Amino acid sequence: MKTILYATDYSKNSAAALKYAHALSTQLDSRLVITHVFDYPTVLGTKGLDEPFPHLEESAFKMHRSKLEDFCKEHLASEYDAPNVQLETVENKSVIKGILSKADEYHAHLIVVGMKGASGIREIIMGSIAKQLVEKAPCPVLAIPADTSHMEIKKIVYATDFMEEDVHAIQKLVEIAEPLHAEIKVVHISTKEEYAGDLQMKWFKNTLKERVTYPKIDFQLLFSETVFDSLRIYLGDVGADLMVMLEREKQGFFKKWLHQDLVKKMESYGRVPLMSFNEHNHQILYFKV
Repeated sequence: MKTILYATDYSKNSAAALKYAHALSTQLDSRLVITHVFDYPTVLGTKGLDEPFPHLEESAFKMHRSKLEDFCKEHLASEYDAPNVQLETVENKSVIKGILSKADEYHAHLIVVGMKGASGIREIIMGSIAKQLVEKAPCPVLAIPADTSHMEIKKIVYATDFMEEDVHAIQKLVEIAEPLHAEIKVVHISTKEEYAGDLQMKWFKNTLKERVTYPKIDFQLLFSETVFDSLRIYLGDVGADLMVMLEREKQGFFKKWLHQDLVKKMESYGRVPLMSFNEHNHQILYFKV
């Protein structure tokens, strides 16, 4: 069964992500695994003992399971108890490792988190977690702004710099867009000096059309000296419901110009849900029926 993994830190910001993940799992007819990563303190002076407090771990799991249920009841009401929804708590000193362990266990096709969350001694803001997950997760990561209320995806913007990896990512993106009947707007932003010419755009269009038959894809070329500002304005102009980008490890000059810190800036902008593919996981997404 197709699986969406949602991770929460119980913050107000992550509540919007929970509602979004639940709505998306319903629209895509997929399982939703709701998880929270916790850590209980090590008791001093017990080293070497097999079971110094045999009920400590059991009690911790029960407490956090109860807290997770209360959080879901508050924000999903009775829908949290649906057959396709599963609650999972996991103990791990690392929030990232805890989330990834559940992603691997359930073969998650998508991880959903809030863009920002509560901060504390151990907790990391969800924006920072999202950034780390993009680099390490075995699947795409979807970061949801705290004030998101619109749950329907009808217009998706994919920012490209005409690379082969973009073609693969858009192929997989179609697997989400098609069952939602959503339009994909592929946009490229460049300075007139750096633009390699119409042949590059033509090659990209033809390559994509050879591999993707989805009719609701169009292309837009924008010229600007400021990628972030132009992209932000474009998202508003077209009424984007979702922004999608591909993160890469190795970047040439042009790719650095387009992608350097852009995902981080988009997270800070926080107006539109942001889905991030990694060049290592862009082929792992199977929502198509």
